[in-house]
Amino acid sequence: MPETDPNSDVGLAVRFDEAAVRLGGRTIWSGVNLKVDHGQFVAVLGPNGVGKSTLIKVVLGILPVAKGRVVVLGRPPGDAGRDIGYLPQRRNFDPSMRVRGIDVVRLGSDGDRWGLPIPGGSSFFASRRVQRQRVDEVIDLVGAGSFAHRPIGEVSGGEQQRLLIAQALVRHPRLLLLDEPLDSLDLPNQASVAGLISEISKEHGITVLIVAHDVNPIVSYLDGVVYMAQGGAVSGLPDQVITSETLSELYATPIEVLRTSDGRLVVVGQPEAPSHHVDRHTGHPH
Repeated sequence: MPETDPNSDVGLAVRFDEAAVRLGGRTIWSGVNLKVDHGQFVAVLGPNGVGKSTLIKVVLGILPVAKGRVVVLGRPPGDAGRDIGYLPQRRNFDPSMRVRGIDVVRLGSDGDRWGLPIPGGSSFFASRRVQRQRVDEVIDLVGAGSFAHRPIGEVSGGEQQRLLIAQALVRHPRLLLLDEPLDSLDLPNQASVAGLISEISKEHGITVLIVAHDVNPIVSYLDGVVYMAQGGAVSGLPDQVITSETLSELYATPIEVLRTSDGRLVVVGQPEAPSHHVDRHTGHPH
């Protein structure tokens, strides 16, 4: 392959160069370098409290960087809003909530508009028809057709997550940001949703940046990882980053990466609080 300019943003969906974020006078992380190619599936990993969600907010343009440079889809953060689909940390729907799943998905298309739409001739009706078609498309894409017309509070957690992913896909995003979409799901649903996200990324060329607490459900699908610690991060291929040597250097303390007999990765160590990494589903160090 011909040599490319290391400073070029061509072919990159997301780029961080020596980026730093400060909140309330405190540096959350600094010196973060990251390159995510178009169409890649990349995970942001690390213990609680190290700034994983903060990184997503920087990509969205919600938080500015105090230092360094960030480029998103060839533009400054915040300038690519309509090209980004975003699923925030998991919401809990009350079981009594009667809003249908299809209506939740439709919010991804027109949830930013106030009031009722005002008919305006043929263009209005054509627009609404295209919108309905797109909603039907993404519901089918995530395999939610059999439960999309049921109240959102009555469907399972995995089914709710599929509907929320459909909501994030309605506007044909080029970049999909998912903040802990597998949290609170049981293991079969984690595997199912992880496979769905990977399939969407590969078949539709959508770049995916996913915040995850447990790498195991997604590791086989990943093109890259960003592993964050208190104050910094390291990025690269999963096999290069999720190693005892790399994580020990990142945390400046002995960390051991083990693989269990069933193939699961276990990261063992004692990072400084609040960075102690515990699997939320087992309660054991992760």
